[in-house]
Amino acid sequence: MRTNTLQATTSPQLPSSLSLFPSPALLIDRSGLIIAANRAAERMFASLEPVGLSLESLLELSGATGGAALFGAPDAASNARTRVQLADGRLIDLARAALPEGGAVISLFDVSAYIRDAELGSRDPLTGLHNRVGFLARLNDALVDTERSDSLVSVLCVDLDRFKTVNDALGHPVGDALLRKVADRLRSAARKGDVVARLGGDEFAIIQRHADQPQGAEALAARIVDLVGRAYVVSGHSINIGASIGIALSGDKPGADELIKRADLALYRAKASGRGQFCFYDPEMNALMQRRRLMELSLRRALALREFRLVFQPQFALASDTLVGFEALLRWHNEERGLVSPADFIPLAEEIGLMIPIGEWVLREACRQAAGWAQPLHIAVNLSAYQFKSPNLVELVASALAQAGLDPARLELEITETALLDNTESVLAALRGIRALGVKISMDDFGTGYSSLSYLQKFPFHKIKIDQSFVRRMAGDRESEAIVKAVAALGATLGMTTTAEGVETDEQLALVRSTGCTHVQGYLTGKPMPGEHAAALVLSSKGSPGIPA
Repeated sequence: MRTNTLQATTSPQLPSSLSLFPSPALLIDRSGLIIAANRAAERMFASLEPVGLSLESLLELSGATGGAALFGAPDAASNARTRVQLADGRLIDLARAALPEGGAVISLFDVSAYIRDAELGSRDPLTGLHNRVGFLARLNDALVDTERSDSLVSVLCVDLDRFKTVNDALGHPVGDALLRKVADRLRSAARKGDVVARLGGDEFAIIQRHADQPQGAEALAARIVDLVGRAYVVSGHSINIGASIGIALSGDKPGADELIKRADLALYRAKASGRGQFCFYDPEMNALMQRRRLMELSLRRALALREFRLVFQPQFALASDTLVGFEALLRWHNEERGLVSPADFIPLAEEIGLMIPIGEWVLREACRQAAGWAQPLHIAVNLSAYQFKSPNLVELVASALAQAGLDPARLELEITETALLDNTESVLAALRGIRALGVKISMDDFGTGYSSLSYLQKFPFHKIKIDQSFVRRMAGDRESEAIVKAVAALGATLGMTTTAEGVETDEQLALVRSTGCTHVQGYLTGKPMPGEHAAALVLSSKGSPGIPA
């Protein structure tokens, strides 16, 4: 029979009635035997009779695991705490309070719900993977373990390629379902004991412990690139994405934050290398990142201080050898760096979101200068793919024309296939809006993409600009010459003009003429020049043959 009262002849006097304890409580005597249990304790050990057992026996019969073997022994510490897990999965904290006349009161607290809530706080609710909090906690634990051994820890930062396009085009429910499938593939790629986390958005990370490093990390990265890159079927949609991975090892014992930072730097390099790649951290990456940050600061200042300027490269009609317009090209002259190549700063400007305001300045300035020319020649302006992310692009073009007082027929906007890859329908809608203003649209760098012909079907471009790589190889490469000739014939059939870019020699000019191209642009016919020189050339070209001898 259970009892919650003490036998006066065998038990010490209680500090208060055990039955009044709100939490489960046991009373043990000087010998370590349980001599009383309140009702809450009886309910906790429903199938057992605690009284008469030692605490160690009671826990053993409950299937408990943990550090309480000597917790109830007579010589145990006067005040101590420990945690055990019962066979049914409950987590129980035990607190010992010694009594003045010997024995002790053992208070028991079921912390299962608390621990579960804490665990959920370290989990990503969408995928069930660890979140950033849980990832950092596990990484710190792993790094502490390496202090006791010669093993290494590797961190792999994984970023999905083309996920944003899927999310924008098909909606967040499909995007969320895709993320869950990616999480499943990452789990399957990792080994038992590896920690897989979703840090946010489409960013994932993995902790690999006690692996054969760096070979183990390299093998895991290769598996992930392969698995994540395979096609998915989500809500009836066939989806293809990829993964870029940065890897950092704990060889020189960096802290958790530093290790993640290194993996992020390696990820940045992997994405810059063409995506679908993995890359190990190298100390030189820190120096490169510092230079990048300085460049970013300089770019932001350049926009504020108006350090950008435009130069203009002449374009000629081959049928009449006359000047017909210019292409506006962006240049940046920095006081410390001098003239900075567009190849160095434009990709960074696109990445940090500055290409939209810079592109707006270019468009307005090009229209302003062209409006002052002595002849109504056309002005060509490049549109970055990033400018199509702005919902106000059509309004911007209309505003630039109105502000400059420029006839829309004189403005020609050039786009590359990159602008059409991300969200074709929205880009085509913007192009239709721009064309409705009376502005001409050209496809730039034609032939360097993989689906140019399909784009020519979807939108009636006014002009095709043949990439200079084909023009420069024409003299010694029959295939390049055949490609230029085919594009020129295609343009004629579709009612589009064709401009050959990058003409630098008389031989190239003669070949371009023979292929049927209608326009030409290059260093032979005119190098990029300041605005005032372009205005002077327009003035002097009245009645002149045009192409320099």
